[in-house]
Formats: sequence, structure tokens, C-alpha cells
Amino acid sequence: MHTSPLAQPGTGDGGGMNVYVRELATALARTGVRCDVYTRSSSPHLAAVVAVEPGLHVHHVAAGPTAPVAKEDLAQLVPAFTRGVLTRMTTGHPADAIHANYWLSGLAGHSLKHELDLPLVSTFHTLDRVKAEVDLSENEERRSQAELEVMGCSDAILASCDDEVAQLVRLYRAEASRIEVVPLGVDHAFFAPNPASLRAASPPRAARGQARRALGLPEDGRLVLFVGRIQPLKGLEVAVRALAELSGAGPARGPEPSLVVVGGPSGPAGVAEVERMHDLVHRLGLGRRVRFVAPQPHELLSTFYRAADVCIVPSRSESFGLVALEAAACGTPVVASAVGGLTSLVRDGETGLLVDSRDPRRFAEALATLLDDDELAAEMGRRAARHARGYTWPLAAGRLRRLYAKLTARQLVECP
Repeated sequence: MHTSPLAQPGTGDGGGMNVYVRELATALARTGVRCDVYTRSSSPHLAAVVAVEPGLHVHHVAAGPTAPVAKEDLAQLVPAFTRGVLTRMTTGHPADAIHANYWLSGLAGHSLKHELDLPLVSTFHTLDRVKAEVDLSENEERRSQAELEVMGCSDAILASCDDEVAQLVRLYRAEASRIEVVPLGVDHAFFAPNPASLRAASPPRAARGQARRALGLPEDGRLVLFVGRIQPLKGLEVAVRALAELSGAGPARGPEPSLVVVGGPSGPAGVAEVERMHDLVHRLGLGRRVRFVAPQPHELLSTFYRAADVCIVPSRSESFGLVALEAAACGTPVVASAVGGLTSLVRDGETGLLVDSRDPRRFAEALATLLDDDELAAEMGRRAARHARGYTWPLAAGRLRRLYAKLTARQLVECP
């Protein structure tokens, strides 16, 4: 409901969920499953229905003003959105199953399940009680209660990894037998290493030169990459402070490491957070070493991944960690927080390094380990690319297709 799969990821409310919905729906459509994606219309210039490709249509549903609405104000528009979706589903767009993404869509999906007598699959992406555990915000009782209600009536709850399964059971007492683990995927046609970087004899920095030239980045020096929305959840402050800790660290290797930040403001305090990060960069004397880049079309991010020596993912909480997977698929080792799905994606010491701390010095130490050892970084990058090949959208779609078929043949779960 709150963000369209056609929206630019990396700013506003657009992020990994946008990629998830679009890529998964595309993969399903290509297997012959017709997919209708419903999202709230946020502009009067949007077509009512957009044919993305054969079998996949995105519907812009009127609910409240046809303009952007703050995510924290969207709950009051759920009834109008639900009515709009119901009208379309009963006038030419019938469905066999409903798949809700995020808690707001879960509320709509819950109502639609009962109106249409259809199975409900729910993917939450983030959970209120998980956020509360890491002190990101106070517990939002309305959201937490809504998540509980949606879980209780869902015929299947999707998790991206075992860590998320544990959170669902521990914090929400979700019924384990109804939780299905379906990892995300990556489009290997775009996210792939420079072929030269896969050869053990190839100098790893030479392999990155082409990508840096394409982006107008200096070809010499060590480069750390941060990709994501600029909000406290994603931990950009940790990345900036870790860069400051790297000043003068390690052997002399030419220019000091630099940081490229690809992303835009997100959330009610997003603009203020961007300003705070620029101020922090200035106060730490890093103005010449930090470059902010606007959000990029998803497929173009691969060039940034291939240009980097290391990708840093210092999130406080991460249900899966799509950025870490995409970086790995491009052969770039990752330094990431030891939280959520990142602990499954990053094999500590093999494909990257996990940091079990919010201390920037710990992140700096991990970054230095890779930045100061070309051979180690190159070997981790090669292992990361091999590991990432096990994650594909067609594989995820295949699992979902079987799940949908199973659910349509069984009795629906009743509300507790």
C-alpha cells in the first residue's frame, strides 16, 4: 500500500521492499502466474493500471489524496484502500490468493481475505517489536497489535531467513508451522563480478578501474561503499565515523580511504538526517573523502558495487539485507552488522566480516582488514560471488508458486 514497486528505491519509503515486490512478481509472471500488484495512488498523473510486462500489472488505487502521504498517517487510509482494491478484484481482476507486504497492506489483506474467502500470505519486511528492541523507536502499540492480528489470520507468513523466524515466534508467538522461509533473490544478469576479478591472477584493483571510470571516480585509492536510505536504521553515521577512524590507519597505501554514499532521505526526519550527516562529515574533516550520490536506478547500482573495495552495511536491524547480497553477487566483500538476515548472507571470515557492535572503531578494524590486504579481499569477493549464486528470483518464485497452490487447496486459517 505505502510504496510502489515502480518507485525509485533508495529514497522516501522506497527500498528493498520495492525491489522485492517487483522482482518477485516479475519472476512469477514469467512462470505463468498472473500478478496484480495494488498500491496507493500518490499522484494524479499515474495511470490507473500499468502493464509492466505480460502477466504483471500494477494498479494505482485511489485512497485519500492523490499525493504523497507520510507513512505514519497512512493507517487511516487503509479502509479506503481496501475498498478500492476490492472493487478492482471483483470487477475484472479475480485472484486465487492474496499476498500482503508490510503491516499496512496486511490490514487490507486481512479484510480482503474475509470478503473474498481467499488464502492470505503475509510478508512483513520489518517488525515493530524488533525495532523497539534495538531502541529505534518506542513500541507503536497500534502497529504491533495490527501485526499480531494479521499473523493470527495469515495462512502463511513469509520469512527471509531463520533469524526472522525466531523473531516472529519469540516476539509475536507466531505459529511456527505456518512460517515459510523464502530467501530473496538477486538478478545475476545485472549483479555480477567483473570477469577479471574472478581470476586469481588478476590484480583486484585493476578489475575495479573500469567501473570507477564509468562513474567518474578516482581510479586510485581505496573505496568503501554505502547503499541505502539515509535514516538512523541504516547506520550511515557508523560508516562515516568508521571512515574517520581509518585516517592514518594501516600501511601507507596512497590516498586515505574514501566513502561513497548512494541514497536519499527517508522517513519523517529524513531530510534532517541527511543534513546531520553532512554536518558530521564536515565536523570530522572528511569533506574531500565522502561523496553523496543520489539514488540510482536499481540495475545501475551494480557499477557502484564493482567499483568498491568493500561494501559497508552497518544497519541496526535488517530482515534480509538485499544490499549485502547484491554486493556479494558483484564480487565485493561486505562488512556488516551481525544482525538479522545479514548473519545468513555474510559468512564471517569467508565472504565478508560481521561486526557484533555499534562501535565505529570495530567497523574500522574490519574495513582495514580488507582494505589493507588485496589478496584476502579478492578471495573473499570470489567466495561471496559463488555464495550469491544460490539466491535467485526464479528460485524464490518457484517456492512461492508451490506455496500458493498448496494454500488454495486447503481449508483457510480462521481468525483466533
